[in-house]
Amino acid sequence: MKINIVTTQLIKPSSPTPAERRDYKLSFIECQIPHFYIPLILYYSAQKTSNVKQSQIFKWLKTSLSETLTHFYPMAGRIKGQTLIDCNDQGILYAEAEVDGHLSDLLKNPEIQILDHLSPCKSSGRITDERELLAIQVNFFKCGGLAIGICHSHRIADGWSICSFIKAWAATAAKAWGLSNNMVLEPVFNSAPLFPLRKTPDFEPDPETPPLQTPVEKFVTKRFVFDAPVIELLKSKAMARWPGAKPTRVQVVSAYIWKSCMAANGVEENGTSVISHPVNLRKRMIPPLPDTSFGNIFQMAHAVTSGAAAKDWIGLVEKIREAFGKINQSYGQKLLGENGCEVAENNFNEVGRFLVRKDVHGVRFSSWCGFPIFEADFGWGNPIWVSSTSFSCKNHVFLFDSRSPGGIEAWIVMAEKEVAKFEQEVDLLTMN
Repeated sequence: MKINIVTTQLIKPSSPTPAERRDYKLSFIECQIPHFYIPLILYYSAQKTSNVKQSQIFKWLKTSLSETLTHFYPMAGRIKGQTLIDCNDQGILYAEAEVDGHLSDLLKNPEIQILDHLSPCKSSGRITDERELLAIQVNFFKCGGLAIGICHSHRIADGWSICSFIKAWAATAAKAWGLSNNMVLEPVFNSAPLFPLRKTPDFEPDPETPPLQTPVEKFVTKRFVFDAPVIELLKSKAMARWPGAKPTRVQVVSAYIWKSCMAANGVEENGTSVISHPVNLRKRMIPPLPDTSFGNIFQMAHAVTSGAAAKDWIGLVEKIREAFGKINQSYGQKLLGENGCEVAENNFNEVGRFLVRKDVHGVRFSSWCGFPIFEADFGWGNPIWVSSTSFSCKNHVFLFDSRSPGGIEAWIVMAEKEVAKFEQEVDLLTMN
């Protein structure tokens, strides 16, 4: 399946950003996050686009994107030092591509190598030299289907924020088509006001930090699907041991993946392993923040295990539940307090202290489950699938809602030599 880039350009906001908004302040959370890209691809069927000229679709998408950037103006800026985004309207990277193939064929057998070419940039999980904070590639299939590849800098936005941006862009495009009257919700730039920087940041990305270092072994990204019946089985087993507990589907799948990663990695009986999970703070604040709150508004839940407990995935479910439970409204109030900066720094440092140790096995999760990404309707219906691409950060796991209701797709980065053992662990689950 050949993918040919037709054009590449910078898309700028349709209206200039006012001078008083030129310097966009980063929060103390964002000042600890390096500039690297997070990949995402949305897929749309050809049913409602087949009667519209390809050139017209591209035109509408570019026009609506420019209008959306007027409201999300920091995305079109550039990083300025450690604490600011210069909202200079230099624009985002935008590309259009033609795919010599049918979307239905890709969906039957998604090959990571092909998906990589649907994305505007290679997302390695390491600091990037690219200056754009957002990159988009619109891919047009022979059948009329579309795939929109998006990479955003984690320095400026978390996953929920980029979902808000995509939904706003989609609503703006649908209005241009005359196919929707949905209100386009304005972003609320409250990250820095909520978590203001109270001292000069001393964060400098450490080249030895696992998410940023150049891989010395060959990594592969594998996709595993946990359908609803399997997840219900996991839940029932966990609740049989912990009566009254109500683990989420993300928690039980995360626990099973954690156990399987340790087995595949050969973690010794006396070894230690840690996992981390970003937790959205918007509903954990008093009062809750608007869904359109923009920025990095999260903290890390983390859990540690060692010894024989590493083989007990049900016990790991409880560890993960407890870790999530600590990021509650009380914790949110501490973040807003006088020592909030220190609380956030300690949160990141607690995980970091484990991950930099050579004798500790670590797994990083990023969950998109329950995010409103499947609500992004550009005028031709909701996405029929959402995926990641390859990633070069070992033991990083991206979780997405599956195409079938109630299921989860796990995109897992692992050493090539560990794939067979991990697949055995998953096969054991499906056979029980």
